[in-house]
Amino acid sequence: MLEKGGSKILPVVPQLIIPIKKALNTRDAEVVNTTLKVLQALVLSAEMVGEALVPYYRQILPIFNIFKAATPSTFDAIDYGQRKRVNLGELIDETLEIFETHGGEDAFINI
Repeated sequence: MLEKGGSKILPVVPQLIIPIKKALNTRDAEVVNTTLKVLQALVLSAEMVGEALVPYYRQILPIFNIFKAATPSTFDAIDYGQRKRVNLGELIDETLEIFETHGGEDAFINI
């Protein structure tokens, strides 16, 4: 739906916030992982979607902090989860970078 939605995606963004927040609040790593990937796809799917999400950062971003702090450090070991994009800490970093890049002028301030 995100690939073919085009201009129809932007008006629906406010309705997506509550389900996204509920998914993140489950605190289940697999659900959060999938939600982060969907958020990335949502922002990249159409123009202005990133900017439309900025007012909702206060509802979405606090849960990122919980999982960001829980990222395991591997020191010198190899983390094979990077390739499959299952490392939540790195996925959160990616998502925040996409939010900042596509969120307009106010995105960085709100992050």
